[in-house]
Amino acid sequence: MDYNAKLDAALQSLHDEGRYRTFIDIEREKGNFPHAVWRKPDGSKQPVTVWCGNDYLGMGQMDPVLSAMHEALDATGAGSGGTRNISGTTVYHKRLEAELADLHRKEDALIFTSAYIANDATLSTLPKLFPGLIIYSDALNHASMIEGVRRNGGAKRIFRHNDVEHLRELLEADDPDAPKLIAFESIYSMDGDFGPIEAICDLADEFGALTYIDEVHAVGMYGPRGAGVAERDGLMGRLDIINGTLAKAYGVMGGYIAASAKMCDAIRSYAPGFIFTTSLPPAVAAGAAASVKHLKSDQARRDSQQTQAKILKTRLKGLGLPIIDHGSHIVPVIVGDPVHCKALSDMLLEQFGIYVQPINFPTVPRGTERLRFTPSPVHGPDEMDKLVQALDNLWSQCELNRAELSA
Repeated sequence: MDYNAKLDAALQSLHDEGRYRTFIDIEREKGNFPHAVWRKPDGSKQPVTVWCGNDYLGMGQMDPVLSAMHEALDATGAGSGGTRNISGTTVYHKRLEAELADLHRKEDALIFTSAYIANDATLSTLPKLFPGLIIYSDALNHASMIEGVRRNGGAKRIFRHNDVEHLRELLEADDPDAPKLIAFESIYSMDGDFGPIEAICDLADEFGALTYIDEVHAVGMYGPRGAGVAERDGLMGRLDIINGTLAKAYGVMGGYIAASAKMCDAIRSYAPGFIFTTSLPPAVAAGAAASVKHLKSDQARRDSQQTQAKILKTRLKGLGLPIIDHGSHIVPVIVGDPVHCKALSDMLLEQFGIYVQPINFPTVPRGTERLRFTPSPVHGPDEMDKLVQALDNLWSQCELNRAELSA
């Protein structure tokens, strides 16, 4: 077996389809987000503006977060020293879980090294706790949810994206006495559309199902205290398990679930992804707790971010660019071809100092390749003008479609 030839073939297929992903070296500048420095392969440097980051609110640069991390680092050192079960539970981890439980008005919370692991570990463990469990999963759920459902060994049903009637049909077709769980998201990050939370909760009540919601792209961003879309809509109490991240709006790292004390205790006790993983460094936990606490009262930052997103979408629509607008903070501009998408990304970077990564298959379906912009409160008018002018210029230069897409 020529293993290298197999690797060459696998990588070449990505190049042939225009889907090969290239990472560029970015140096973030403390206190200067969204500005950064691109360190080119030849060793030279170029200033860039980051337009595709998930630090939606710029919290990774905020003094309360950095101060908390410095304090914990000086007090404890670098790492946690072990798994949560073996010396890796500190006061910083417990404070963070308490902040998150309070945020979501749940009895308890459980932190993981990422929201991916939180989804995968929890969803793959639930059938151990509820034998015969059937999981009903939205077709466009995140890869971490898909993987968790796939690996759990239990029954699964996939309902068409946001199609409540199809979900009802699937629920009606199964044994009414079987344990059930509906897994879905509050905001789907590639199109920026919202999940029908209330309608799904109504079905869950009707059919005796648990509810599992991924609020990764909503926590910190929506609701009067930043607990997500469910909080904004007054539905948080109807959800059994809430998954969130500390790496996007909160600007740090890690993921979590918030649920009843018994649910968190059971996942803590049975999930290999929790049991066998070294816990977050105390400094990271401290920074995340400070960020969560701060955003519980910083509505102005959330409002500013929403305003920025609306301005950008309005201006791009005015140019006839094919954007998708579902009213969320995410701004996808459809290119529809992987080669063109990568070329546009390269030209924006090299000619205009604008950094946005192409989004291609398998992250999005073929033919819907896109550039995904995430404006923040600290993207000023000058940065916005430069982005809009650059896109207008390149859309004309490349003779791309300007027909607007409907939401």
